[in-house]
Amino acid sequence: MQVTTKWDGDVRFQGKTESGFDVMMDGEQKQGGRPMEMMLLGVAGCSSYDVVGILKKSRQDIVDCVAVVSAERADAVPAVFTKIHIEFTISGRKLKESHVERAVRLSADEYCSASIMLKAGGIEVTHSYKIIEID
Repeated sequence: MQVTTKWDGDVRFQGKTESGFDVMMDGEQKQGGRPMEMMLLGVAGCSSYDVVGILKKSRQDIVDCVAVVSAERADAVPAVFTKIHIEFTISGRKLKESHVERAVRLSADEYCSASIMLKAGGIEVTHSYKIIEID
């Protein structure tokens, strides 16, 4: 896997993914997200991908999945992440809590490379979920 960044003036960088997508990063948040925010987006996307896929394979009638990732950082430079919490809000019809719990656990423990990598680096990564029943 390979990505490229190109300086775009001030503290802006244009990122390009191996799959051909462009992403703008800006340390001042005027024209793009900060790099550390992008890392959290990666964790959210990776874990959400797993949870949705597992629930679909379990034949759960999932309608929506929102992941909110909150993080704490060290006070000193480098201001590395020290704690990350991923909260999933899963909406669907007749979702079985046991299936949702299993999907979140499997993502956390076996599938989400992004969060597992951060956990292996000593970051405390926790997960929670809530289920919203859709009529």
